[in-house]
Amino acid sequence: MRKVSARLTIPDILKMRAEGQPIVMLTAYDAVSARLAEAAGVPMLLVGDTLGIMVQGRESTIPVKLEHIIYHASIVVNNTEKAFVVGDLPFMSYTISPEQALENAARLMQEAGVSAVKLEGGERLAPTIDRLVHAGIPVMAHIGLMPQSVNVVGGFRVQGRDAESARQLLRDAQAVQDAGAFAVVVESVPSQLAAMITEKLSIPTIGIGAGPHCDGEVQVFHDILGLFEGFVPRHTRQYAKIGEMIREAIAAYVRDVQTHQFPTEANSFSMKEEVLAALRADGTENGASH
Repeated sequence: MRKVSARLTIPDILKMRAEGQPIVMLTAYDAVSARLAEAAGVPMLLVGDTLGIMVQGRESTIPVKLEHIIYHASIVVNNTEKAFVVGDLPFMSYTISPEQALENAARLMQEAGVSAVKLEGGERLAPTIDRLVHAGIPVMAHIGLMPQSVNVVGGFRVQGRDAESARQLLRDAQAVQDAGAFAVVVESVPSQLAAMITEKLSIPTIGIGAGPHCDGEVQVFHDILGLFEGFVPRHTRQYAKIGEMIREAIAAYVRDVQTHQFPTEANSFSMKEEVLAALRADGTENGASH
């Protein structure tokens, strides 16, 4: 009997927007984060190129390759049942030509099994989005701050604060919708502008650092759990301090091993007395083997 997929679909997502139900999305990069997020009720998971920072320890997303996304996305897909999984197209994997984008997006869909791909870019990427959508590849667009362009814009800066750049973002939003994107991530823009974009579009807006007026929100798994101590981005909220808890737990483990408090007999395995007696009898206890 053929198995029917229970995953969330694009019509489900559009229905959430139409009914005014906030759309929750969270990044996931491995089996643990994927399972925990789905069990907690997260309907959409993003295998983002933020894995370059969060998993690989890089300074930006730029070193991430398509093979990295495919590897991590396949794990997330294989360890979830209901979540709508989106995979990022990483730096320079879709900007050379629409044909390049089509080939790489197809690989991400086929090899990882994601439900959609995400790419950064507005008006100038509209032809590429159109090409992908017409080939049957769902696209989530991404406008505002685009981390893959961080070297061009001079860092992780809020976008759209002046009239000219704000108008461009409004054009970007309309362009990606017209090209067929089913949703758009709006990152690091003033909340008033995000509200204008959301009001203008008929597709869902997913905010990050864009205020409370988008149709949904995406955050980074490691950020909301406090897995990194120290700097907390303004756009996020720490719901736990798991990093501190992990550090303390590991430190306790180190102390217990060093002071002979772990392992104990309670953490050990035993053997039958007759086997032990036989080993002692043939000298194995003293290390003799012949």
